[in-house]
Order: sequence, then C-alpha cells, then structure tokens
Amino acid sequence: MELITAIIILALTGIGVGFVEGLLGVGGCFLMVPVIFFLFTTMGYSPDIAIKLAFGSNLLVVTPTAISGALAHTTKKDAVWWKTGMALGVCGAVGALIGATITSQFLSEGILKPAFGLVICLGAIRMLAWKPPEVEEDPKDKPLLWACWGFPIGIICGLIGIGGGIIAVPVLAIALKFKMHHAIGASLVMMAFTSIAGSMGYLINGLSVPNLPLYSIGYVNLPVWACLAMTGIPVALIGAKTAHKLPATQLRYIFIAVMFYVTLKMVGVFEWLRLPI
Repeated sequence: MELITAIIILALTGIGVGFVEGLLGVGGCFLMVPVIFFLFTTMGYSPDIAIKLAFGSNLLVVTPTAISGALAHTTKKDAVWWKTGMALGVCGAVGALIGATITSQFLSEGILKPAFGLVICLGAIRMLAWKPPEVEEDPKDKPLLWACWGFPIGIICGLIGIGGGIIAVPVLAIALKFKMHHAIGASLVMMAFTSIAGSMGYLINGLSVPNLPLYSIGYVNLPVWACLAMTGIPVALIGAKTAHKLPATQLRYIFIAVMFYVTLKMVGVFEWLRLPI
C-alpha cells in the first residue's frame, strides 16, 4: 500500500472518530482498531504484530480526546465527579498496564480479534436497546468501591485496546446508581488514565520486538497516532457543535450498523461464509 493512500485512510478514519465522539458521545476504538489492523496486515506485517500495533496506537489517540471531553463536561455541564473519576482511573491504569502486558506477551491475534469484536457487539447492543435507569439521588461516597470496579475495567481496556467508556458507563449507571451525565463525566476521567497506561504498556512491552514499522516505539506507531489525533480532535469539536442540527437518531443507527459490521469482521464471520466484505 502506498504511503499517501494510508495517510488518506487514517485521516478519514480520524474524521469519522472525531465526528461520532462529538455527536454521540461514544469513543472511536471500534473504528480505529480495525482500520489500523487492516493497514498493517496489508503492508505485510503479521496479524499478531498488527493487532498489537492497533491496540497501542489507538489507545494513545484516546488519551487527548478523553481529557478534552472531561474538561468540556467540567466547564460547561459541571458533570464530572473528579473524585470518582480519579478512583476509577488510578486503579484502572494499573489494570490497563497489566492487561496490555498480558496481551503483548502471551495472547495472539486469533484470540484478540474475536474478543475485541464481541466487546464492540455488546456496545452496539447497549446503544440500540439500553435505556439509562432513572436515578433520583446521588450515590454515596464510596471511593474504595469505585477503585475496586476500576481495576477489572482497566484490565479489559488493556487486554483489547479500548478506553473503557463502553464498560464504565453502564457499570456506573446501573451497578453504582450514577446519573447518566455523572457516569459519562467520570468515565471520561477514567479513560484518560486507562488509555495512557494501556498505550505505555504496549510501548514498553514492544520495545524488544524486531522489525516493527518505521517510527514505532514498541507497539505504538507515531505516524498512525498523529494522523488520527490531528484529524479526530478538531472534528470532535465540530461534531459537538452540530449535534443538535443533525438527525442524531438516524446517525446513531448508522454507527450501530458499523459496530455490528466490525463485530462480524473481527470475529471472522465473513471469512467463514467466504464473503469478500
């Protein structure tokens, strides 16, 4: 694949990631990981190397978007409970580092791709059918409980290269009885910790791996990160500003359809059916 083609694909992916994040408030891991994996396998890298590069590079993109999202919720909506987010995030970061290390050292593409696809499928089902519970009162101050939830969420984040909002928001809203806007705010803070720790885990554990793509530091490829971040972050602001002007319900269903497609692709259903899609 030519360099200019790869740059165009990554830039378009970044635009899509930024738009869906700003418009619908969901992360873009379900878009970034398959695209990065496809690019590196097309370039001739082994699937085992490509999936870990996709996880590490993708997580580093999540970091600035999560931070900007948390700050936006703080300044405009006062929705971030920083104590909750920090408790989840610090323990989640430890878990993410452990999860990234496990994946980097022991797991193969044959396990990681289906696992990633199934988690994205659960996220699509949640977007399609789940309605947040009605909460009348604020939950009690339980930092130890929040920390206990943060650690396993972080491990999952590190294992399959996601920021964790797709898991943290339902946990906070259903299990811990947070109001939805507080759940989203705390989740964004947590994601800032889990994403940077997870990406550092892939970076450190990939340092000794030979023959990685140019400008890779471990399993983090800097050009991929730059293309996605530079296009995704500004478009997220545009998506947020135009959210009320567009048919968000219809667009939400489009993204749900894309998530189900990613699930089928990553699990290998299309290959099993011998469909070239």
